[in-house]
Parts: sequence; structure tokens; C-alpha cells
Amino acid sequence: MLRSALASAARPVLNARTATTLSAGFPRVTQRLPTKYGGVYTVTLIPGDGIGNEITDSVKEIFEYGEELFKQAMESLRRNRVGLKGILFTPISQSGHISWNVAMRQQLDIYASVVLCKSLPGFPTRHNNVDFAIIRENTEGEYSGLEHQSYPGVVESLKVSTRAKAERICRFAFDFALKNNRKKVTCVHKANIMKLGDGLFLNTFRRVAEDYKTTGIEFNDMIVDNTSMQLVARPSQFDVMVMPNLYGAIVSNIGAALVGGPGIVPGCNVGREYALFEPGCRHVAKDIMGTNRANPAAMILSATMMLRHLGLDHLANSIASATFDVINAGKVRTADMGGSATTSEFTAAVIKNLS
Repeated sequence: MLRSALASAARPVLNARTATTLSAGFPRVTQRLPTKYGGVYTVTLIPGDGIGNEITDSVKEIFEYGEELFKQAMESLRRNRVGLKGILFTPISQSGHISWNVAMRQQLDIYASVVLCKSLPGFPTRHNNVDFAIIRENTEGEYSGLEHQSYPGVVESLKVSTRAKAERICRFAFDFALKNNRKKVTCVHKANIMKLGDGLFLNTFRRVAEDYKTTGIEFNDMIVDNTSMQLVARPSQFDVMVMPNLYGAIVSNIGAALVGGPGIVPGCNVGREYALFEPGCRHVAKDIMGTNRANPAAMILSATMMLRHLGLDHLANSIASATFDVINAGKVRTADMGGSATTSEFTAAVIKNLS
């Protein structure tokens, strides 16, 4: 049910209309803006008399349809505590729905995003020695959804930073390094400009790092714009990277490009009670939707991470090895990898390797 509910929730609830009251010449309300709480507009519904109650109920049902599918998926995830998820589309337009991806992570406190970027021998890129993990705080920062237009043409967007969540994600990064035999943790920030918000994140990272000195793990920090340059110039210097929400979105895209694209980068989102596994580079690729041309490797590898989380290491290793064997052999490649194989053909090749 989770899979079907999520797939449906990704579709826009309403299609664009060819005629609106605005196109008919009615003026926009510009002096006082509509009320908006947490990124959601709040309006007053007045059913009226006669058939008013019936026809306004129709509007309510249509508007709530997409939200109901999302709620079903959330209920399923709360029951099962572990999920496998494709990327849900978030429209750019102001009239579009809020990000279901962000809502899931915030409501379930799935606070740590883990993206693995590693060079594959059978798919050479400009750099052949990339191997780092991106640890991204998932629940606050610029993704808090707290923005409003205080005056026409003036928008205020709040970036929320807390010491508690900064410490939690930093400790997660160091613990991840310890458990996965990593040698260094790098904090990515912009504390030279955002001295309070990112300054809090950086200072918290430094304080947490002191607690791990005896483990032998090295630590350093780097400004996000320099990080972007260093990633494309000398990516081998990075091992584990920890950062606030927005920087994680940017760095994960750079990391994916370094190793061959979003189709081969797995990822997961982890909290104290829930775990949600999805491709590490969050692209919906609507341009190839329904064409059987998508590269399923990132999703397959994300699923093997889920299997390990469930303690099914043997099965996870078998499927991951079969997937890597297909990529490294270079005979069955999807379009993003320079080939012409379909999604179905890539999947069949993995199954053949398993058997």
C-alpha cells in the first residue's frame, strides 16, 4: 500500500484550468496577503444554503484527495517503521502542494539523510577514486517551511537552527564513521556569513568532535562554496561529510555527478524509530517517466541498504553484488550511462546474475 499511495500522491491533485476569475479580469488581492501557516494556505469555507453544502463538499473532497493518499502512506509507515520510497514531485509554483518528502521527514523525525557516493570500476568518470558519505540534517534549516510575504515584493524566509538537532546529526556522523571504518568527518557550513545559524552548527560540531578524539577519527570544517570547488577538483580528500539541510541537497547532486549521475547513488533517511530508503539524489526525472528508460540501480541499491537495516545481510550482499556486476560488465547500460538498455533489461540482467 505504501508504494501505491506514494505513487499516487506524487500526482498533482488538480489540473490547470483554462479560465479563472483572474483571467476574467478580477484584480488580485495585493494589499493583504492570504494567511499561510507552515507553507499551507488557510481559507474560510462558507457552504451557503440550498445546494451550497453539497457542492462545497465536492470541492473539499477533491482538495483532500491527495492529502488522504499521503495520510495512508504515513499510517502504513508508522505501522511498519521501515519503508522503500521513490522521490515525490514537489511543484515550484506557489499554488502547488507542500513537499510530501519534507513532510514525511519532519512528521516522523527522520532526521539523518545518508547518501553514498562511490566510483564504480565498470563506469569510469573523470575521477576514479571517489568514496564519501554525505550526512545531511533532514528536519530544519531552510526546509522548515516558515516563509511569508510581509509586504508585496518583500519575502521573509526563516532558517531554523537548534543546538539539539545540530548535536544529534553531528554525533550520527561520527558514529557512522566509526561503524563503517571511515577516517575523517568534515563539517560543511557558511558560518562566515550566517554567524548565528551556521555558527551554532559549526561550534556544536567542534564540541562534539572533541568527544571523539580518542577514536582516532580526524575532523575539519569547510565553507560550502569552497566545498563545492574542492569536490570537483579533489574529491578524494572527503570521507564523511556532515551539513545542514540545504547544503546537503546541493552537495549530494555534485556527488552524484562525480560518480555517474543520480541513477547509481543510493541513500536512506534514518530516525530513532523509522527508516525510509530512497535514491540518494532526489530527482523525479519526469522527462523520461513512462518510457522504460530509467536507471533502477540507485533504487535497487537503496533497497539493499534496507535489507541490511533489517538484518538480512546475506540477501543484501547478493543483490548488491549482482547489481554491481551488471554495471561493471558494461554490457547492459541505460541511457544515462551511455547505453540503450531499458529499465526492464537492466532488471533482468541483475536477476540473471542472482541465479
